[in-house]
Amino acid sequence: MTPIINSLIAIFLVLATGWALKARGFVSPGHWSGVERLTYQVLFPAVVIHTLATADLSKLPVLAMGLALVCAILIVSGGLLATRVLLERGGIKGPAFTSILQGSVRWNTFVALALAAGLHGREGAALMAIAVAAMIPLLNVLCVMVLARYAGGRPMSTSETIRSIAVNPFIWSSAVGLALNQVQWMLPAALTSYVDILGRASLGVGLLVVGAGLDLHRLRQPNFAHGLAILLKLVVMPVLAWALARQFGISGPALTITVIAAAVPTATAAYFLARDMGGDAPLMAEITTMQTLLALATLPVAVLLLG
Repeated sequence: MTPIINSLIAIFLVLATGWALKARGFVSPGHWSGVERLTYQVLFPAVVIHTLATADLSKLPVLAMGLALVCAILIVSGGLLATRVLLERGGIKGPAFTSILQGSVRWNTFVALALAAGLHGREGAALMAIAVAAMIPLLNVLCVMVLARYAGGRPMSTSETIRSIAVNPFIWSSAVGLALNQVQWMLPAALTSYVDILGRASLGVGLLVVGAGLDLHRLRQPNFAHGLAILLKLVVMPVLAWALARQFGISGPALTITVIAAAVPTATAAYFLARDMGGDAPLMAEITTMQTLLALATLPVAVLLLG
């Protein structure tokens, strides 16, 4: 229990530092945008590439982990889509529905990777990279399609959808890392060290960016929309992922990482996608902030009881 609590406390202290730096104006808003772009486009792809390229995937449950997480996403999103008409009758219109769905299935990869590395070192990072490769492509396609169908903004064309998926840093870095894994014995030591150094910077900087993105002014008395997204993401998703992982024979550190990947709060990038495609961006920001704060309590419980 102590390593889990220590890792979570360290992560949330970094998040709080990011929030405090922005709140006090230590870093200007324009500079935060640059740091976020650097982390998203350069630093995080580096850690994914290095982790996948150097991992011994033959000893990791790649297929089982991927299936467990993908199935959990499909079950939760499918359940929401199946009950959309009922939700609309209850006052949840299209844009709000898309924010609930994003808040229920998307995940904050920075928090997940930092916690995985803190608990299980390189093995944890490699296992979480498998989750990245399995979940990110599906989530990008799913969320874009749902926003195009139910939000009030201009739907993305097929070519725009394909392009947004292809240029996503999480997707192309996973593809590059898996390709390099096949020839890892040929990789120059200087190259792997270079990518490793870049990747090491991603966790701390990424968590600072997440903390800076928290808007505590968005906090208000939770309503049904907030509660549904919180329940599905922080409770239902990890329980589903755990049950599916056990069914597929996953145990040990792989089971813990599977639970963490499902239990972390939703991604801050969900807000920008909601804003750009006509979703309920204010609701998305509120869900993200509430989940991130509540995860301090729910993550240790999920890992201890399920992982």
